[in-house]
Amino acid sequence: MKFFKVNLALVFLLACLGGHSWAQDAKNYPQRAVKLVVPFTAGSTVDVLGRAIAEELQAELKQPFVVDNRAGASTLLAAKIVAAAPPDGYTLMFPTVTTLSLGPQLMTNPGFDPLKDVTLIARLSLTNFFLVVAPTFPVRTMKEWIELIRKNPGKYSYASSGSGSPQHIFMELLKKELSLDIVHVPYKGSNNSMMDLLSGKVEMSFIDGTLAIPHLKTGKLFAVGTSMAKRTVLIPSVPPIAETVPGFDWSGWIAFAGPPNMSAQIVDVLAEKIKRFQASPAYANLLNKAAMEPSEPMTPAATAEFVKKEHKRWTPVIATSGAVVD
Repeated sequence: MKFFKVNLALVFLLACLGGHSWAQDAKNYPQRAVKLVVPFTAGSTVDVLGRAIAEELQAELKQPFVVDNRAGASTLLAAKIVAAAPPDGYTLMFPTVTTLSLGPQLMTNPGFDPLKDVTLIARLSLTNFFLVVAPTFPVRTMKEWIELIRKNPGKYSYASSGSGSPQHIFMELLKKELSLDIVHVPYKGSNNSMMDLLSGKVEMSFIDGTLAIPHLKTGKLFAVGTSMAKRTVLIPSVPPIAETVPGFDWSGWIAFAGPPNMSAQIVDVLAEKIKRFQASPAYANLLNKAAMEPSEPMTPAATAEFVKKEHKRWTPVIATSGAVVD
């Protein structure tokens, strides 16, 4: 009995010391290398942004910030890795609209809850999608696009980067709202659809600025509108779809996050550094090169509220699209 009491006291002492160490770790964060998990392959838009932020945080916080690319399972492979990590700030990630709104609602058993299994730190940028048509497609405005498709139900096809992707869901929304009949041709990623789109094998697609802008500038593709209701800063001459279809306002986005239950002190350190970087000319230049739209800096609490609203907003849209990914 005496031995049992001694061990209880020892356990209590160790627990107290462990708690003290945890608090000190938060106060002096970071004290070692931090892993930044990117849920896409190297060279992707999110990867480019992630590596720039890694360099900035490394310079500001004087510790290595190392990018770890973990693509797969509609970005949920990376999400699960981070969700299972200790909440000590040494494993972080760059979730997107797919990670926190689309993927978990498209899968029967996602194994990740975007409202519980993550600590949101910041929103980094927005992604506008251009509704583009092949050069052989005989329209150049949204109004002409709608009229031609209505006159030819089932004749034309559109490419997406896969079932359940933003490109797929955006087009299905338009089809439903405007009573259009367009055939869906899913590909494994946007890059894989580009050759068929450029050759006119498929006539149209929603694609992000990274892929769209080089071809729009050379006339190899034409844009009839953008998914965001606010006119794009990337090519201001392209009107929003909302000017023809009122209320159409959709975008992708990239956030910064960590495991659930992170220390508020660590979250605040990271959020402050990110906010400062977002206000710099270097960050504006980075977004422009990556063909991303700027977004107002958000506090961790505001980012969490934004994600919650987006998750709810996408629910009926996903149901309308009929998309399922398993």
